[in-house]
Amino acid sequence: MQIGLIGLGRMGGNIVRRLISKGKHDVVVFDQSTKAVDDLVGIGATGAESIADMVKKLKAPRTVWIMLPAGAVTEKTVETFAGLMESGDTIIDGGNSFWQDDVRRAKTLRENGIHYLDVGTSGGVWGLERGYCMMIGGDKETVDRLDPIFSVLAPGAGDIPKTDGRTGRDHRVENGYIHAGPSGAGHFVKMIHNGIEYGLMQAYAEGFDILRNANIEALPKEHRFDFDLADIAEVWRRGSVIPSWLLDLTSAALAKGEQLENYSGHVDDSGEGRWTINAAIDEAVPAEVITAALFARFRSRKDHTFAEKVLSAMRHGFGGHTEPPKPSAAKPAAKSS
Repeated sequence: MQIGLIGLGRMGGNIVRRLISKGKHDVVVFDQSTKAVDDLVGIGATGAESIADMVKKLKAPRTVWIMLPAGAVTEKTVETFAGLMESGDTIIDGGNSFWQDDVRRAKTLRENGIHYLDVGTSGGVWGLERGYCMMIGGDKETVDRLDPIFSVLAPGAGDIPKTDGRTGRDHRVENGYIHAGPSGAGHFVKMIHNGIEYGLMQAYAEGFDILRNANIEALPKEHRFDFDLADIAEVWRRGSVIPSWLLDLTSAALAKGEQLENYSGHVDDSGEGRWTINAAIDEAVPAEVITAALFARFRSRKDHTFAEKVLSAMRHGFGGHTEPPKPSAAKPAAKSS
């Protein structure tokens, strides 16, 4: 199957690589970085010089996958493609857009016969190897037509045991992707996924911070413990009730340096946590853990703890997220004459 993909960053480039290596799909690629395009052309992709050139190189019905930062850049890109595409074509937004933007876009594009899918994509920088868990919103006919794309990108069933009682349900779910519902549903589910992620990460971070401080002088000597955090993280991965990929990443980071010296503890948020809390407010659903986790990230930008370093290590592990550069010292003002 042929597909165009724009945005060849940490995830977009690996999506192309997986489509070519696993599914033998024909992928037309474009990015502002000519090197990113050239690298993928070298493994079999077809390069495009512009959005217009990409549309020309795709056969009807065309499908384009946008993998760009949420917000103005994605909005402009959708508008540009919409002006060049025809009835029957499909636009996919695989980034982390706000779900209400998807509802609006789908309605506008539908007036011109263009299909729109919102695909919440989880897998980070490891997606090439592990596959991508996808949460898809849009009309069923389009989702089913593009199943050869989604099935190749998905992780597959792997060695995870089947859940009892799932007989007769959609088999795609057990392979790591779901048609979650109409337009907006995919990114809504991904939004909640990321909100939960905030809470899980915060729980791990706080737990390791408590362990690290178990030997402070303020405690009675007989109540102090000097724990090996790397070993604790590793043993929890093996048979405990709290294993996860996030714990795997934490264990790997602690093994390299138990003080996490390479991390300042400045933890950004990319929007989904805020949107999750807004949805909870709209629905009058209490979300204390996720809210506290978001506020902890806000605090981290002013006062760093070891817990924030653990958060930074996890974010770098699964998504390649780096901390912002430290601001340079301000130059002294020139003296007036």
